[in-house]
Amino acid sequence: MTGDPTDHDHDHHEHDEPDCHDGPPGDGTTCDACPNDDGGLSVEPSIYEPFWRDNRAALGRRGYAKLLATVGGLTALGSLIAPVAGLTQVFERKYRGPVYSDGVPLVDADGERIAEGRLAPGEQLTVFPEPRPGIEDAPTLLVRFEESAYSEDIRGEYTIGGYAAFSKVCTHAGCMVADRDGDVLVCPCHSGRFDPVRGAQVVGGPPPRSLPQLPITVSSDGYLIATADFQGPVGPGGE
Repeated sequence: MTGDPTDHDHDHHEHDEPDCHDGPPGDGTTCDACPNDDGGLSVEPSIYEPFWRDNRAALGRRGYAKLLATVGGLTALGSLIAPVAGLTQVFERKYRGPVYSDGVPLVDADGERIAEGRLAPGEQLTVFPEPRPGIEDAPTLLVRFEESAYSEDIRGEYTIGGYAAFSKVCTHAGCMVADRDGDVLVCPCHSGRFDPVRGAQVVGGPPPRSLPQLPITVSSDGYLIATADFQGPVGPGGE
């Protein structure tokens, strides 16, 4: 407050003398513009006024509280978005050529090739094509079941020794198919469900089509390799 007469409850006219009282600064009994010993005006900065007496300060506090509430809400929203964003990381296929091709080895997250005895029946592993120039990682689900467990819906020529491989990218929204319910592969984003022993056919949820299968075999030195690219488009879209 700097002497604006509209900031006071007193109804003074323009030429009235200030109504000054004795009292310590900031006790509410001293006006903002009173004569000092030199005949000038002594302006009391509003910072010295008790906060509860200043309507503008009260308004400021309310606005500040609203701001804190807004920031808090955005922070909470961000904490929810973060894990969801983590679930929706998808494979961005910038490379337009084949992801796999005949003879490309499958490797684990450490870049180790997959030996034929790596998995036991019922186990699964996320694998990738062995790195080579011009290609991004393509997450692939490698599963192993007893050969007798596979139905006629799966392409037998694409499996080897009980192993089958499918794209890990859900065909609904592009999330990673990272969960499992018994033998069924489950996408955590929208609960898409795929049955690997039936060629990763959709058995629940919104995905419109199966996970594309990757044809694989065992190389002469005992490691799993691809024999062609995925048999269908990776991720959402496509028919």
